[in-house]
Amino acid sequence: MQCSPNFTWDDLLYFLAVARTGQLSTAARQLRTSHATVSRRIDRLELSLQVKLFERNPRGYVLTAMGQRFVETAERIEAEADRLQADITSGNPAQRGVVRLSAPEGFANFFLAPRIGDFSDQHPNLSLELVTIQQIMSLSRKEADIAVSLDPPKGGPYEIEKITDYRLSIYGSKEYLKSRPKITCRDDLLAHPFIGYIEDMIFAPGLDYLGDVHPGIKPRFQSSSIFAQLTATLRHQGLCVLPHFIARDEPELQIVLAKEIKLIRHYYLVRHRDMIRNRRVRAVADYIVASVEANRDAFLG
Repeated sequence: MQCSPNFTWDDLLYFLAVARTGQLSTAARQLRTSHATVSRRIDRLELSLQVKLFERNPRGYVLTAMGQRFVETAERIEAEADRLQADITSGNPAQRGVVRLSAPEGFANFFLAPRIGDFSDQHPNLSLELVTIQQIMSLSRKEADIAVSLDPPKGGPYEIEKITDYRLSIYGSKEYLKSRPKITCRDDLLAHPFIGYIEDMIFAPGLDYLGDVHPGIKPRFQSSSIFAQLTATLRHQGLCVLPHFIARDEPELQIVLAKEIKLIRHYYLVRHRDMIRNRRVRAVADYIVASVEANRDAFLG
């Protein structure tokens, strides 16, 4: 590669934003500029380096082999710039930018979202995008910078850290349980309507747990949303398997067969290896790990 005088640090910022998101529009939003400006800066960088960094296709911008190599160089420069900023501000790194976090709806809405204010206080120059759609966001395609996952990738260029186990139980509203036949064993559950996930829309094996309770259970009401399931349970529509960290804040809910049925699942923190040294992503990861550790009882009961 040969750099011309037109090559600047700003060009690297644009390059990294597109490399991490794969989309001009998303990169433009992160950089608070226009789609056209990002496109122009990428074209200028490629001309300056005299090398093609991206393949353009209908899905967006995909790094070429040379682009993949250049990411490593650009991120080392970015890390050094962050360290310089930290030195200038007396060891208080003022990270700036946007981090996109993908997380399951239950963890995102019922645990993390209420704590976003605390995160913002600690990192006022960081913006957090929290994605909770019912699918696995691709870290390799830069659809997210970091993910909380129920089932970690089986392979690939990822750093995986188990952050906690969490307990689930069968719950029903006190009003519902008071008006229905008493439940003393697993077979009694078959006489009750269940609330659960839509079977062919379960995006992670860890959410497929009714079979662990009783193979004969068929949910009467199904939703891809844990919030909708919780609402139906609170409206006395039936029984539902819920995480303890969600149900514990609902005094109307009561555990069924508490001694006999205790399900355990896990949350993992997943990062692409390209993002391990990224200070913004590390700030989000450290905050999530510390928050979970400080609230361990909420997950395990």
